[in-house]
Amino acid sequence: MTTPPSDGHRPRPTRHKGPIMLRKGEPDPQNRGTTTDQRLLDRSGGADFVHTDPWRVMRITSEFVEGFGLLAELPPAVSVFGSARTPRDHPHYAAGVQLGAALVEAGYAVITGGGPGAMEAANRGASEAGGMSIGLGIELPFEQELNEWVDVGISFRYFFVRKTMFVKYAQAFVILPGGFGTLDELFEALTLVQTRKVTRFPVILLGSAYWSGLVDWIRATMLTEGMIGPGDLELVTVTDDVAEAVSVIRAADAARERGDAGDGLPSAIGAPPSDA
Repeated sequence: MTTPPSDGHRPRPTRHKGPIMLRKGEPDPQNRGTTTDQRLLDRSGGADFVHTDPWRVMRITSEFVEGFGLLAELPPAVSVFGSARTPRDHPHYAAGVQLGAALVEAGYAVITGGGPGAMEAANRGASEAGGMSIGLGIELPFEQELNEWVDVGISFRYFFVRKTMFVKYAQAFVILPGGFGTLDELFEALTLVQTRKVTRFPVILLGSAYWSGLVDWIRATMLTEGMIGPGDLELVTVTDDVAEAVSVIRAADAARERGDAGDGLPSAIGAPPSDA
């Protein structure tokens, strides 16, 4: 019998479940008194186990494996984001088609979310130019098929797995006008670059009339309030010129190949990120 410590504190019963130490109960008390092997080999019970968090880990792993396997041998690629709601007769759609073709002509594959609108436009431009047009779809509550100009496609259950593929296999991000999803992808990319979680790569906003209000707010509010540093503004290039966007990407690639500091982009971030 364990003697209580002199301060009156009684040691709590300790159990070990593989690498896990349990002193305050177990998250799944119905499993007490059994071993992991016993639960694995026991065929009793329904199929509810496939909806538990540990089982979801297997699904997540399988999505990473499928994505890595599909994209591992891609040529240099650029991820293009933009609204699924962009009509085919809109100037933003025309810009997406032009961008997709220009990227292919510069030697890049084009990766999009595989949906309609601006994503379709970039895939269309790439496919019609004879390049590799890739769509990384996502399971949504409403049906959304990969667009007809996707040559190689895969659909994911999990947004974070899909985002990893966008970042891992892209030399740059080009952001066409879009909504919340597009902003999410934009700011995730900027956060990864700002906090040095990824090697710096170009983040280009295509369409100055659409993006100028956001950029002005970042400069007038976020920078003025000290929420970002002056160098953080240099992480983004805003342009209306597809040729300029491609030129920025190619210059960054050339600098990386030479081993230049800063990867051919504007000067390195001046101050440590305030929210890292």
